Amino acid sequence: METIAAKKDIRTCSLPELEEAFRELGEPSYRAKQAYSWLWQKAARSFEDMTNLSKPLRLMLEERFVIRGIQLDKTQVSSDGTIKSRFRLHDWHLIESVLIPVPEEQRYTVCVSCQVGCSLTCKFCATGRMKRVRNLDPGEIFDQVVLVSQQSVETFGHPITNVVYMGMGEPLLAYSNVMESIERLTSPSGLNMSPKRITISTAGIAKMIVKLADDGCKTNLALSLHAADDAKRNEIMPINEQNNLEVLMDALDYFYKTTKNRISYEYIAFEKFNDSLADAANLTRLCRRFPVRVNIIEYNPIDDAPFSKSEEDRMNAFALF
Repeated sequence: METIAAKKDIRTCSLPELEEAFRELGEPSYRAKQAYSWLWQKAARSFEDMTNLSKPLRLMLEERFVIRGIQLDKTQVSSDGTIKSRFRLHDWHLIESVLIPVPEEQRYTVCVSCQVGCSLTCKFCATGRMKRVRNLDPGEIFDQVVLVSQQSVETFGHPITNVVYMGMGEPLLAYSNVMESIERLTSPSGLNMSPKRITISTAGIAKMIVKLADDGCKTNLALSLHAADDAKRNEIMPINEQNNLEVLMDALDYFYKTTKNRISYEYIAFEKFNDSLADAANLTRLCRRFPVRVNIIEYNPIDDAPFSKSEEDRMNAFALF
């Protein structure tokens, strides 16, 4: 018998591939559709869960395939209700997801990871200090949404409403797996979420933003901006040296004109680095090209980083500019 490591994860199979596998097992194709529904509509985590398949068939599936689901390793609850979860993958790597509840608005957002580690080395980011090990499989991204949604129901009595690709890793460098996971989340044969409830957050890779538009992306897009001039952005985000603001603005303008999907700028305010009125003026200029929403974020300092969070009066003056 094959070892678990040698078995194929059944969630890497498309429906036609699954139908072919079931034919090889002497089973009709509608059984494959039933199994597919268990995987992506009902988020089954074991073959034993697939109760409308016969026990002999479930045993045959278990001999041939595996479901490499993620496992909750640790949770941390903040005073504002935010819940950070650490998950262990089948190969023992660790990733994080964050549940951000806003009960008064009935909004419960999960920030999901798409890579183990990251290759972009942003100076203010803890993940940027980690080497990128691998991209997450679509099923591993899907699992984060499912498990954090269960966590949200248990804690707040409400499932997640929004998904943001803003955890560990750069989504546009895990493009195919990210897009496949979004298909699983939004498809009627999956969780049937609205793509308008999903946001892809990127540090800014112009050619991939254009590809998103050309591929008919239906989700929202967020640029992790954090500085509104190239000199400062180069200093904190090395990706800007190959994707400067002029190139990024052209790509975002193309994305908006092609898709009409919402664009936002994520802007972490660093004390006396990017929070002056001159910085606010630069940011205002970047907001004139196309409709855009700006989210000003309080910095959560990390060890040995040369930044601190902006003082409240500076943040307020910046926001009101």
